[in-house]
Amino acid sequence: MDNQTCQGCGRYWCVRAQTRKSLYASDTGMSKDIDLVMNVVTRTSDLVSACQRLRGVDYITVDTEFIRDNTYWPQICLIQVASEDEAIAIDPLSRDLELKPFLEILTDENVLKVFHAARQDLEIFYQLGEAMPAPLFDTQLAAMVCGFGDAVGYDTLVQRLLGHTIDKSSRLSNWSRRPLTKRQIQYALDDVVHLRDVYTELERRVRESGREQWLAEELAVLINPNTYVNLPEEAWRRLRSRSAKPRHMAMLREIAAWREREAQSRNIPRNRILRDQALTEIAAHPPKNTADLQRLRNFPRGAATQANGQAILRIVSDVMSMPEEALPRPQARSRPNKSKGPIVDLLKVLLKAKCEEHGVAQKLVATVDDLERIAAGGEREIPPLTGWRHEIFGKDALRLKRGEVALTADSNGVRLISTDPDGSSA
Repeated sequence: MDNQTCQGCGRYWCVRAQTRKSLYASDTGMSKDIDLVMNVVTRTSDLVSACQRLRGVDYITVDTEFIRDNTYWPQICLIQVASEDEAIAIDPLSRDLELKPFLEILTDENVLKVFHAARQDLEIFYQLGEAMPAPLFDTQLAAMVCGFGDAVGYDTLVQRLLGHTIDKSSRLSNWSRRPLTKRQIQYALDDVVHLRDVYTELERRVRESGREQWLAEELAVLINPNTYVNLPEEAWRRLRSRSAKPRHMAMLREIAAWREREAQSRNIPRNRILRDQALTEIAAHPPKNTADLQRLRNFPRGAATQANGQAILRIVSDVMSMPEEALPRPQARSRPNKSKGPIVDLLKVLLKAKCEEHGVAQKLVATVDDLERIAAGGEREIPPLTGWRHEIFGKDALRLKRGEVALTADSNGVRLISTDPDGSSA
C-alpha cells in the first residue's frame, strides 16, 4: 500500500527508520552510493531536532510543493530539505507543527540555501517569515550563467549533469490532501536529493569560470524583498490597455488597486473579484450609475447592486472628479522608429554571437526590449549597459550602434571589425 502507518509512532508513512541509496554515481566528484536517512516531520519537536542537525551543515537544498488555485497567496503544502546525510519532508499543514524553527534556518547566515528557480519559493517564505532566505544559491541562475540556455528546467539539468531521468508521475498531485502517499513523498524528496549534486557541479563550473560576481549580481535581485512586494497601486501596469489618456489611466489604476487590495485581504484570486476584461471596460466606458454598470459586457450579472458594484461606482465618481494635475501621465519613452529596425537586428546578431562566445544564456544578458531601447538612444539604466553585461555585450553594442565597429562573418563565425580605415578586428 502507498498509505502506510508507522507502528513506532502511529503517524502516516513515517520513514524515520528507512534509508535509501543514491541513484547515481559519477566521476565528476558528485555523490557516491551513500545511505540517506529520510524523515517526514509532522511535529514541532521533531522539526526542532532536525533543525539542530541542519545548523551544523555547510548547505541545504530546499524545494516546496504549493497550490494557489483558489487563493491569492500561495498555500504551501510541503517543504523538502536535504543535507549530505538526510532528506526531510516538512508538513506545514500538520496541526502539530510550527514552522518557526525552519524559518530561522532560512535566515541563518552560516547555512547556504540552495534552490532551483527560487522566485516562487522565496515569495512563499517571505510571506511566512517576513525575512528573505540568505545566503542563497539558485541553480537555474547558475545554469544560465554557465550557458545552459534560458530558464533551463530542473529536469533538463538533472539529465544533462547527472544522467538521471526524473519520475514525473506525481508532479500534478493534490499536495493539500492528507495523508500524502509514499510515492508523493518519494517524488518530492528526490528533487532535493538530486539538487545536491546539481549544486555541487554548477558551483564548481561557476567558480572555475570566474563568474562568481555575475551570479552574485543576479542573486542580489532575487533576494531583494522589493521583488516580492505586490503594491496595489502598481497592479494596473500588468493590464493591457490601448489608451494612454490620463483619466483612462487613472481609472484603470484605481480600480486595479481596489481589486488587488480586496484579493489580498480576502486571500482569493484577483479574477474572483473582477476579471481583467471588466477592469479595462470600466476604464474605457466609466459607468455613472448601477444601470450603466449592469450594461457592461464583462461585468458579472447581478453584481452591480452588490458591494463590489457600489465600490466601483464610488471609485469611478472619485476619478472623474480628480483635477488634471493629479492624473497619471504616460511615461515618456523612446522607441525605435522604422529606421532603427536594422540596428535592432544587428544587435540581435551581436547578442547571439557574444552569448555563444561567453557561454551564457541570451535572456540573462538582454531582452528584445533592451535592444530596442539601446537602438533608440537609451544608454542609462538598461541592464545590458551595467555590470558584467556591459563587459561582455553592452560596450560593443554601443560601439556597433555608433558605427565604430561592424559585423562580419567568416568560417569561425560572427566577429566585430573596426570601421576606422587604420583599424583592424575589434
